[in-house]
Amino acid sequence: MTHPPIPKILELATPVAADLGLELVGAVFQTNQRPPVLRVDIRNPDGDTSLDNCEAMSRALEAALDASDVIPDAYVLEISSPGLSETLTSDRDFVAFKGFSVTVTTAEPYKGQTSWNGQLVSRDETHVKLSCKGRILSVPREAIASVRLD
Repeated sequence: MTHPPIPKILELATPVAADLGLELVGAVFQTNQRPPVLRVDIRNPDGDTSLDNCEAMSRALEAALDASDVIPDAYVLEISSPGLSETLTSDRDFVAFKGFSVTVTTAEPYKGQTSWNGQLVSRDETHVKLSCKGRILSVPREAIASVRLD
């Protein structure tokens, strides 16, 4: 369950990140800490996410959050990069992990199955292509629930 202020925080943080040339990946508000910790994950779409990216986002987001009063009490703001995720989501992920072993899972059966293992060949606007035992399998993107690194 998402903590109640998270949607408003995401609404504030997304344009702040975009203005800095960054992507907002997600946010978590850890209220079990004293003071609570707001962790916001960002990604630099043009390369590795640097400490400078995190510092710039921290300064800009802190100002936006303070002006909005979304979090009325004291909190700690942490900006970080999510690091390597096992789930491929962005175009950048699919380019970077071409040739890697992945598992494609569909929500509904496709060609009688809901899961395939193979080498990632490509992803375009309509399909994800895998090499499964030397044969190319093309799975429609709208049928895919997830693509994960093995």
